[in-house]
Amino acid sequence: MIRLTYLIETDGSPEKLAAKIASDQSTGTFVAVPGETEELKARVAARVVALRVLPPAQTPSFPTSAPGPFNRAEADIDFPFDAIGTDLAALMTITMGGVWSIRGFTGIRITGLLLPEEFRGAHPGPQFGLAGSRRLTGVEGRPIIGTIVKPALGLRPHETAELVKELIAADVDFIKDDEKLASPSYSPLAERVTAIMPLILDREQKTGKKVMYAFGISHADPDVMMRNHDMVLKAGGNCAVININSIGFGGMSFLRKRSGLVLHAHRNGWDLLTRHPGIGMDFSVYQQFWRLLGVDQFQINGIKVKYWEPDESFVASFKALKQPLFSPDDCPLPVAGSGQWGGQAPETYERTGRTQDLLYLCGGGIVSHPSGPAAGVRAVRQAWEAAVAGIPLEAYAKDHPELAQSLAFFGGGKAN
Repeated sequence: MIRLTYLIETDGSPEKLAAKIASDQSTGTFVAVPGETEELKARVAARVVALRVLPPAQTPSFPTSAPGPFNRAEADIDFPFDAIGTDLAALMTITMGGVWSIRGFTGIRITGLLLPEEFRGAHPGPQFGLAGSRRLTGVEGRPIIGTIVKPALGLRPHETAELVKELIAADVDFIKDDEKLASPSYSPLAERVTAIMPLILDREQKTGKKVMYAFGISHADPDVMMRNHDMVLKAGGNCAVININSIGFGGMSFLRKRSGLVLHAHRNGWDLLTRHPGIGMDFSVYQQFWRLLGVDQFQINGIKVKYWEPDESFVASFKALKQPLFSPDDCPLPVAGSGQWGGQAPETYERTGRTQDLLYLCGGGIVSHPSGPAAGVRAVRQAWEAAVAGIPLEAYAKDHPELAQSLAFFGGGKAN
């Protein structure tokens, strides 16, 4: 069985609507057709196995003429594996695709997905993940520190290369194209690769450390995306930014089976699926699909981000990525981002279980440091040193001028 958990809200009976989900999404509710048997229906029918009544809501998730209160419950529904198999498109279609169109709900959200053992090995999973990301960056015993080249800067390839040169001289671990930086006319991907990779390879020759640069290779045409991938790999690159919702399951599957790069997943568009608390799905459900398909690094916002997502959601997302699906090897590297700078390091460290197994990704928090990007890299590392040592940032900053400047400059929210 494949088990889904649904959060149901209705002005009617949660029990009846849970049963309707099970029937509509498996055997259907049409009249009998020639050749249909009760035995066949029983074999493919989904079943409600548990219903937990929750306190009613006084206001609905969506406008309705019903006076309320609105009944709420969590329903566990088991779908027969034989009706779905290990195809992720079938899993999405059968268990989720139609539930939001069923009448009678004022809210419905998918909050849990439990996959059976048959999914073990059915999909490739991460090729590099946490361990591979650490090996390729040469970073152990601390977070991988990264930054972003933003399209808002309007940098042309040679100007991007100048920024990259300064960042790698500062010993940054990771640099990525912003997810919106595809292949614009002012900065074609091929020209960025040509301008940037010689700098990274030269630094590797001199120091033995290879900065990981994630080039944006996403494209709706899988063949074009693979040509982008091959261009980066041939030039000596080892990472790519993948806009997973833009390329879809098929694009991700096509890429992963042929990839030699670390695949850094950006989930832009994800908020459409989750921002409303009464509809969509939890990240704990969503992330399982992409992990099975093979992402190696997964962006999940962070503490005190510039966007809508509360800190508790980031913590839950981080925990979900650290939880093996079938093996510890299928865990991707969590990536904290969205307006990060050193100031969030202590709370990030504490609320993620005092772990340093993450990529800490700062945009303005590094490149906008008042003394320049190199000082920004040092300031973020100093903040993490203080966090792990349990020293308040203000105290640590007394002997670390880059951190002191960062606290003074970004303390008012300028890192965004």
